[in-house]
Amino acid sequence: MTPPGVAPTPRAASGSTVSDTVNSAPRDAEAPGSTVNDTVNSVPRDAAGAGSGSGPRPGSASGAFHLRRGATLTPAGTTFSVWAPSAPSVTLVIATGTAAGDHPLARNAADDGVWELHVAGVTAGDRYGYRIGDDELVLPDPLSRSQPDGVHGLSEVISPTFAWTDDDWRGLALPDFVIYELHVGTFTPDGTFDAVIPRLPELRALGVTAIEIMPVAEFPGARNWGYDGVLHYAPHHAYGGPDGLRRLVDAAHRQGIAVVLDVVYNHVGPEGNYLDRFGPYFTDVYRTPWGRAVNYDGPGSDGVRRWAHDNALYWVTEYHVDALRLDAVHGIYDFGALAFLEELSDEVHELGRTLGRKIQLMAESDLNDPRLVRPPDQGGFGVDAQWADDFHHTLHALVTGEREGYYRDYQGIATIGDVYREPFFYARRYSAHRGRTHGRSSAGVPRQRFIVSAQNHDQVGNRALGDRLSTLVPAERQRLAAAVLLLSPYVPLLFMGEEYAETAPFLYFIEHGDEQLVQSVREGRMREFPQLAGLGASVDPQAEESFRASKLRWERREQPTGRQMLALYTDLLALRREEPALRPGASDVHEEEGNDWLTVLRIMPVRHDVLDHERSRRALLCVFNLGGRPQVIPIRREAIGQWRLRLTTDAEGYGGAGAAIPDIIPDSEPTAMTDAPKRLVSPLPEQQLRTVTLPPWSAAVYVRHFPHDAQWGDA
Repeated sequence: MTPPGVAPTPRAASGSTVSDTVNSAPRDAEAPGSTVNDTVNSVPRDAAGAGSGSGPRPGSASGAFHLRRGATLTPAGTTFSVWAPSAPSVTLVIATGTAAGDHPLARNAADDGVWELHVAGVTAGDRYGYRIGDDELVLPDPLSRSQPDGVHGLSEVISPTFAWTDDDWRGLALPDFVIYELHVGTFTPDGTFDAVIPRLPELRALGVTAIEIMPVAEFPGARNWGYDGVLHYAPHHAYGGPDGLRRLVDAAHRQGIAVVLDVVYNHVGPEGNYLDRFGPYFTDVYRTPWGRAVNYDGPGSDGVRRWAHDNALYWVTEYHVDALRLDAVHGIYDFGALAFLEELSDEVHELGRTLGRKIQLMAESDLNDPRLVRPPDQGGFGVDAQWADDFHHTLHALVTGEREGYYRDYQGIATIGDVYREPFFYARRYSAHRGRTHGRSSAGVPRQRFIVSAQNHDQVGNRALGDRLSTLVPAERQRLAAAVLLLSPYVPLLFMGEEYAETAPFLYFIEHGDEQLVQSVREGRMREFPQLAGLGASVDPQAEESFRASKLRWERREQPTGRQMLALYTDLLALRREEPALRPGASDVHEEEGNDWLTVLRIMPVRHDVLDHERSRRALLCVFNLGGRPQVIPIRREAIGQWRLRLTTDAEGYGGAGAAIPDIIPDSEPTAMTDAPKRLVSPLPEQQLRTVTLPPWSAAVYVRHFPHDAQWGDA
């Protein structure tokens, strides 16, 4: 999300066959009544219940979504449709092709506020715009599918057809997501959709199962995080436009990688925002940190909600995206009886069922409110997953020692054990930073409904210098952070370059054409980060240097430190695939913590079927030294039997010191029973807890070991 102080205006799974066998059993990880979207076609639904109350959902045809607004190609030409309820008249201006000229639109009597016209001879590639009333300014289509000349230019008629090769792709279940967040413009030197494609096999080999693309809707200029988008249906022209995005999604699916698209429904960027010329898209009743709030519950809001909801359905149908990441939903204001998010969730999931695909909604929220991911029949909104920032803040405060800003609420207060047990540390707990009690318990919500990270675009980019953990803390702390993240009971998210300890910053950058707006952004940054004064173009958001400095340096991946960190991430992700107990929601998680240490026992639950024996053997024990000195860490009594070391972050291959860490031997055998009177039997010695010694800032993972089992042997 855009910093609130900035713009007030603004590898294939190759795991063991046992893992596959165990995971093929019926699962009951979902809490009763939860919003199950992991088996999209299993729940019969009333097709008329999606948003409109009765009849087919707006924009639907025979149960499948079809976008009715914007420019739609037909065999004989193009149909133009625009919602402009307050306009006295609307004129279509076609600038190119055989139909060039002015064409008055007519009101659609059956659809309030919609103006339409079919124009023969208009083909793909023709440019057009609209004039409202007597205004001579020609405006881009609010539902433009393509803006080759930017936010102030004419819209382009395009064909929604594409030679897709992903017919067999059905999407991912939530527990299978390993998300890799990337910004198209800085992910590669070229900064395009097509340039991402050659990197996909490397992400697959790493263990990534989904890429999350930061917003791509048309924004001003060629440099922007994407949260200043103003034309929500048009993939940015500098990235490669509509076909570029389709090629990327299709290529990702061929690699077995899902695509999550970041979308912004809480605000619209300031430059090139002509929406209020067409209708009541905004309201002054509420205010967001990024500018005017979108009108989702006031007069005329039905059309605005349709604009946003259709956008979500459009990305799923015309671009085959698998999930939408909803930016900062705490900035979506709607006090109507049917909440915007609940209605959106219902429509998106209904479309997924119609298409036979798993479609997920993932929300970012600052509220620590589990209602987001609870089903509507439990008073929730039915979103599939949400970001849990308390995990990041606790981990970051631990490894960096920072206590500025919101980190004051976590440093020395929250522990990793706390956020392993409950994703919301602040759950009706007083927050000194906020000056009030914050959050609500997520008890009963399956853990796979929470997405956690050690780094992401917000937590890196919203720092003054956009600095990553690789430039803030030594390598051993980075390795520990990776283990804490990838061994957690939640869905993990990586930020591009994190896997090889990228050192390039991720700065805040823009390319606005309005100098007054640029100055406003600069001043906002200076107010938030006074330390930026005097640093000049290196941190000026408008300067091209800020954008270029933020590009990944892929050569670092091949350097010794990069290869070592990459090896750790790859092995941790392989462990997640191969050990069913690490699948989010698949195991019972038992934490025990002390002064700067944590042990986590992951046990597969008993399901009273023929696979219970196998599940009992697939337990994992994770041991963490969370401090700067060697620790003798007790092993909890429930971890019975022998345990074999599977991975340690201190291994030489990961850049560690290679300290010897032994296996955990079984408990000593109890003294044999005797028939002698109790007064003649020596008392049994008190059983000592087993321990393991870990070097500073390190983690170790153990698997249950059966020495006489031919399957496991002594490997």
